[in-house]
Amino acid sequence: MPEFRTIDLPDVSLRAAMQGSGPLVVLVHGFPESWYSWRHQIGPIADAGFTACAIDVRGYGGSGKPADIAAYDMEHMVGDVAALIEHLTPGEKAILIGHDWGAPIVWNSALIRPDRVRAVAGLSVPYTGVPKTSFMELVDKVFTQRGKFFYQAWFQNVGPAEAELEADPTQSIRKFYYAISGDAPDGTWPNDKVHGQSLLEGLVDPDPFPAWLSDEDIAYYAGQFAESGFRGPLNRYRNHQRDFEYLSRFEGRKIEQPSLFIGGERDLVLSMLGRGNLLEIMGEEMTDLRGADILEGCGHWTQQERPAQVNERLLAWLKGL
Repeated sequence: MPEFRTIDLPDVSLRAAMQGSGPLVVLVHGFPESWYSWRHQIGPIADAGFTACAIDVRGYGGSGKPADIAAYDMEHMVGDVAALIEHLTPGEKAILIGHDWGAPIVWNSALIRPDRVRAVAGLSVPYTGVPKTSFMELVDKVFTQRGKFFYQAWFQNVGPAEAELEADPTQSIRKFYYAISGDAPDGTWPNDKVHGQSLLEGLVDPDPFPAWLSDEDIAYYAGQFAESGFRGPLNRYRNHQRDFEYLSRFEGRKIEQPSLFIGGERDLVLSMLGRGNLLEIMGEEMTDLRGADILEGCGHWTQQERPAQVNERLLAWLKGL
């Protein structure tokens, strides 16, 4: 079992689940998740001779929860990762692995703080380079101006999304996790919703839930969000313009550390971004990309839906560094 530590950084405190000894591997989760999302990876990474450190991102679980929206921009997220590494291994570099929002956090940490990052792997969300435009500008053109629903547009206004998700955290987790999993039939994520509808409208609560997420797992997640709320997690989505302005400062820079990508064949994130040739696209932005694997039948929750396959790839990559 991992040991829990509260790590006081200059800007925020982070809860970390840690296990093992050896080179530091920091695991960064996405939305709406927790350190617990890495429960299948912590032990195997530790057993392979590394220190596994799965954090609660700021705003989640046992970590600090600033109120200000701007406290959740990418500059703060990268700062948290760099400060955590310096705190745990002063003067040394760490290996980063991220999923969902955690993937952009670790990709950008590697890009911006190569002095702190030895290698980087991302799950679900590929790295396509420094953005050329704000993500919400694209959302506005493709979805909002056409009257179509897009979940990140729904998240922009403070209040309604929090109220919906916090009304019943168990149901929120069940519906959202299932809708973008590899087990959900085509059409489970409704494509006919209009702008102004809410996230959970039209989503189904499966009975039973697929076996990769047990009742105990769902209860843990729901308990975390019942205590912490969804304000901090949602604030990450409210910083697209601020992130664009910050990341634009690094135009022309590439990720040079050893890198790895693992995605799911049925992950809607890849459909949303346009699949293309991921290896080719990412290879243009990463000079040492050592793999870009798409797991057959897997949805968005990569390391939870396919723990054995993910662990096999991560451990081979880690041992090859």
